[in-house]
Amino acid sequence: MANEEDDPVVQEIKPKQQKVELEMAIDTLNPNYCRSKGEQIALNVDGACADETSTYSSKLMDKQTFCSSQTTSNTSRYAAALYRQGELHLTPLHGILQLRPSFSYLDKADAKHREREAANEAGDSSQDEAEEDVKQITVRFSRPESEQARQRRVQSYEFLQKKHAEEPWVHLHYYGLRDSRSEHERQYLLCPGSSGVENTELVKSPSEYLMMLMPPSQEEEKDKPVAPSNVLSMAQLRTLPLADQIKILMKNVKVMPFANLMSLLGPSIDSVAVLRGIQKVAMLVQGNWVVKSDILYPKDSSSPHSGVPAEVLCRGRDFVMWKFTQSRWVVRKEVATVTKLCAEDVKDFLEHMAVVRINKGWEFVLPYDGEFIRKHPDVVQRQHMLWTGIQAKLEKVYNLVKESMPKKPDGQSGPARLVSGDQRVQVAKTKAQQNHALLERELQRRKEQIQASSVLPGLRIKEEPVSEEGEEEEEQEVEEPMDTSPGSGLNSRLANGLPAVRAAGGDSFNGHPPPGCASTPVARELRAFVEATFQRQFVLTLSELKRLFNLHLASLPPGHTLFSGISDRMLQDTVLAAGCKQILVPFPPQTAASPDEQKVFALWESGDMSDQHRQVLLEIFSKNYRVRRNMIQSRLTQECGEDLSKQEVDKVLKDCCVSYGGMWYLKGTVQS
Repeated sequence: MANEEDDPVVQEIKPKQQKVELEMAIDTLNPNYCRSKGEQIALNVDGACADETSTYSSKLMDKQTFCSSQTTSNTSRYAAALYRQGELHLTPLHGILQLRPSFSYLDKADAKHREREAANEAGDSSQDEAEEDVKQITVRFSRPESEQARQRRVQSYEFLQKKHAEEPWVHLHYYGLRDSRSEHERQYLLCPGSSGVENTELVKSPSEYLMMLMPPSQEEEKDKPVAPSNVLSMAQLRTLPLADQIKILMKNVKVMPFANLMSLLGPSIDSVAVLRGIQKVAMLVQGNWVVKSDILYPKDSSSPHSGVPAEVLCRGRDFVMWKFTQSRWVVRKEVATVTKLCAEDVKDFLEHMAVVRINKGWEFVLPYDGEFIRKHPDVVQRQHMLWTGIQAKLEKVYNLVKESMPKKPDGQSGPARLVSGDQRVQVAKTKAQQNHALLERELQRRKEQIQASSVLPGLRIKEEPVSEEGEEEEEQEVEEPMDTSPGSGLNSRLANGLPAVRAAGGDSFNGHPPPGCASTPVARELRAFVEATFQRQFVLTLSELKRLFNLHLASLPPGHTLFSGISDRMLQDTVLAAGCKQILVPFPPQTAASPDEQKVFALWESGDMSDQHRQVLLEIFSKNYRVRRNMIQSRLTQECGEDLSKQEVDKVLKDCCVSYGGMWYLKGTVQS
């Protein structure tokens, strides 16, 4: 430690900008000076006893310290100008310092206050200390300081502060503005001998001279942020390339009409270039532009709520955007069921592009922009092709039922509103009447096929195998083909919210599909809908299944085969044929559930690892209307022969049940 001062300085690193402190005297005789306040500050800083270490030796605050701060990192673009006799003299600046008041004396006052408090506490305990016995102390000598330890100490904040405090003050003499010495120094700001001598530096063009005077700063361009973090500066934004401007605006706004985007970019921007750039970062939804999912969720990012990777988030958000191309309304529960994402992630997706309406769902935030659709059909067609590809990927990933895109070339749904079931029925009737000729031709074609394939014209005999006791009934049971003529169908009773078709023999409804109709287009379409629906929702009541079926029909184009009329019996038979089972839930006697709500169907086997767990759960609810969780978990453990984790139990309950009042019910059976 003794030889430390003899160590040579290997390297001295100076900061880019020196820190300067300027101490100036305060006129205490000025009438604006508050003497009592100055005495109080001096007393707080130095205490009652003054010595050579006192900050204010006169027991009065008679000086103020100013500390410099760096105003800019690059001063090469600044100059001091002096205008004299029609000439502008410029002097380059190598440093700019701004002096601000330093309040370090307040730190000294706080330190004095803590010392006085410590002294008072020590005085209170002095009597106890006198009574203590003398204790033996151990003296230790410090080890020699290593080179690494010395370098860390020299670079520490305490060492730099101590070195700064030990630096001696340099006394300065102030010269006024009119003083001869000030005037002499000011002459250095003038260019000597400018008259009579040709300045070769000024023979350049004005633009070249300005470039020499203010060269582009490489450092500032390097330090310039790519995009503002939370506040978007339009002045700074317009200095960026057009592609970056569009990307930043869409990333911040999320959804924007094209007209608004053009107004933000400025009137001088070419709309064709904007159209080219917007298609790289956004997708067209209902005539408006919505930022792409991969812009909001980059490749290596993840959800802040659930930790789900960006790829899954992009897929889920694309599903929400695609749903809005089909309708103005989206149900949050349906999105969560399909995407299997947590509620917070789904809510983020919807808040990007929709607003919630009580008892209705989420509505797209902007109105349908028909003007853009009419003006730019080529862009609309290109976006339609992109959405067709996205739809195919979503159907493959989420196992969706293949739905036809709207007939419009843009693939966007026009202005829509929420309609009731009766209104949907009326719409279906109108569509059936409009397609009267098409249905008649289809009916005639089917009748010709039936006449060519059957022994008795117009009749089909059931070929289902039955027992010997039922042979007589088999011989008598005859069913005629379904009458799909619009005249009879529109005036008949309704099932599933659609026109029910009367049988030719006077039956009020055609019970199940004709024998051998499993390969008909109607049966295939209905079977595909049922299978896809139960793959998404494992448990459904007949009432909920009919509601989903009506929504599916509303999305189909006019003249679709499913508009021929589907009865409740046909729908139930298709559900059972698709591998589902009816769960006979013992509803309480006083239940308010309708007959359709008491018919519960569940997918028995889906092909995943949780089939056995779901089957045990469904057997429990075939004997109990509601069950506690601990009973479900113990039964699952008993039947499956292993201790299931909480995540596995939660998955099974989420697939099939809902919780209400601390009890678990099958989906659709709880009566609040």
